Amino acid sequence: MEDAVVVIPARLGSTRLPNKPLIPVAGVPLIVRTVRAVKAFASNVIVATDSHKVKELVNREGVEAVITPSDLPSGTDRVYEAVKGLPYPFIVNVQGDEPFVEEGHVLPLYRALKEGCLFSTVATPFRDLKEVENPNRVKVVLDKEFNAIYFSRSPIPFIREGDSKPEHYLKHIGIYGFRKEALEMFVNWPVGRLESLEKLEQLRILENGYKIRVSVVEREPLGIDTPEDLERAEKILKRG
Repeated sequence: MEDAVVVIPARLGSTRLPNKPLIPVAGVPLIVRTVRAVKAFASNVIVATDSHKVKELVNREGVEAVITPSDLPSGTDRVYEAVKGLPYPFIVNVQGDEPFVEEGHVLPLYRALKEGCLFSTVATPFRDLKEVENPNRVKVVLDKEFNAIYFSRSPIPFIREGDSKPEHYLKHIGIYGFRKEALEMFVNWPVGRLESLEKLEQLRILENGYKIRVSVVEREPLGIDTPEDLERAEKILKRG
């Protein structure tokens, strides 16, 4: 992945977990745990943040940080601000709340970019029907070529006949790959209607008629979106 850069957007203004990048997870700030996870498989890493405290923390980890405006409409816009002057043809966006991300989550979407896809991401089968009902767990449906048809906080597809099973649904993992020219297109599109309704920035791509290639992986990283996720992460890390 020498021709790619992994950018980690880390904004302080989370509604569910204020100052989320700075929250200790088993004694280590969340953003530091995510940076360490990414550095395990990527040589080019940048953090895009609106916080000088975050910048200070990641600099100590040997990672560059770029200060970006707080009022950008999405994490992807923050990523673009960090890389727009850099020469990398491929950009990977790993959210700052993904301390358990692994190479196996990133390599498939990177390979999709190398094969010519403009946009790529990953998903994994659900394993619990209660998770399917959770609006914080984003669902995605695919076409036969593994391109996304739609992303939603609602359970999709609707199972009209028979019993619903977790494996009927795919959980989106919020890691994205962009070819540089695709990222430039994205940030110049206005926020779309569906994006505004669902609060899912990837819908901006579909609304503009472009495809997102989705790689299905078996192993799911635990992203930290809620206090319950934080509690689960603490238990995992304390178990070692």
